[in-house]
Amino acid sequence: MKTTAPSAPESFVVESLPVSVYPSLDALARAAAEDAVKHVATLLESQKTVSVVLAAAASQVSFLEQVTRAKSVDWSRVVFFHMDEYLGLPAEHPASFRRFIRERVAQHLPSATFHYLAGDALEPITECERYAAMLRSQPIDLCCLGVGENGHLAFNDPPVADFHDPRIVKIVKLDEACRRQQVGEGAFPALEAVPTYALTLSIPALCAARRMICVCPEKRKAAAIQAMLEGPVIPACPASILVRKPFACLYLDQDSARLLTTVRQRR
Repeated sequence: MKTTAPSAPESFVVESLPVSVYPSLDALARAAAEDAVKHVATLLESQKTVSVVLAAAASQVSFLEQVTRAKSVDWSRVVFFHMDEYLGLPAEHPASFRRFIRERVAQHLPSATFHYLAGDALEPITECERYAAMLRSQPIDLCCLGVGENGHLAFNDPPVADFHDPRIVKIVKLDEACRRQQVGEGAFPALEAVPTYALTLSIPALCAARRMICVCPEKRKAAAIQAMLEGPVIPACPASILVRKPFACLYLDQDSARLLTTVRQRR
């Protein structure tokens, strides 16, 4: 019996940003993971270590599962950071991003090095400075990120997003839309349980990476993707800045791309 070859993704470019739309989340995750792993493996041919920033979010689970299965990378030479954490939340809390990274990535890549942002540090401003110093000392080779339902990157929600932020890591107040997303994803039982502040890498810190791979599936992200790709480049949609980053790329599935019209017509 003949097998049908997988169809090529729909591809187009918005300003400087290559966009690929895959028929399913599985296809998206495999393609994005292959891209990420290839980038890391290629860099390891010419440098001793590679540094990677990861997003800890439900939308990244399938992608990270694919990445951690890769056998072509010497993970002992890879250093991982993550991009945000709730202020005051213990590392063992079910919604902690440190716990997410440990369970989803670190446990599968025991030879790699992981640096965690401690949201429950006794002196959070000092913790921001500590993490920022680490990031300055080891420039980021790859940033793997998603897009929030309100268009945020990391915890840079529209009210606090700054495309020219002088800080690397900062404390921010979370937008209610962002906090509602955390409830919708099952991280917290109700809105009042979601912390109101967090520590996050700034937008310039994320965009300082040599390469950015943005993974954004699911229909609940469709409105944010439409604003990102078909609206103006403004902090009201923080993710819109990516259209001006030629070293970035965006992976969508049919659900997250479902509201796009004008950018698809320009192909």
